[in-house]
Amino acid sequence: MSKPNYATALLALLAAPVASAVVILAQPSVESQPTSVAQPAAPRPATINHVVLVTLKDPTDAPALISDCDRLLGTIPSVVSYFCGPPLPSERTGVDDSYSVGLYVGFETRDGYAAYLEHEGHVELVQSWRPRIESMRILDIEDPTP
Repeated sequence: MSKPNYATALLALLAAPVASAVVILAQPSVESQPTSVAQPAAPRPATINHVVLVTLKDPTDAPALISDCDRLLGTIPSVVSYFCGPPLPSERTGVDDSYSVGLYVGFETRDGYAAYLEHEGHVELVQSWRPRIESMRILDIEDPTP
């Protein structure tokens, strides 16, 4: 068995605090520790959001209404976002899928919305489909955030 080298032992004792300091200094601070990565917010489609839920007297007319909405509404100049379609069937309680067609139209300003309401395409759609509509729910939602 070899004798302990006292010089090596002494160097090890002296080096231990320095090595600990190096380890501590090399660790990132609490402030630089990553926190949860936040996802950017989804883009907002428009400032004025017009939602219409239509129940037709004859539900088999839904594809024709969707086609007319696409043809007449989506191209109106003040419309900045648009979609139209059937309800997504859902087994979830509290989700209303009892309507025939859902329609969404977005505008940047109230004036743009007013222009849409008076536009010949909107007027034509309403006049031609009114007799076939059992009920309609209209929701206008304003997004005040910039």
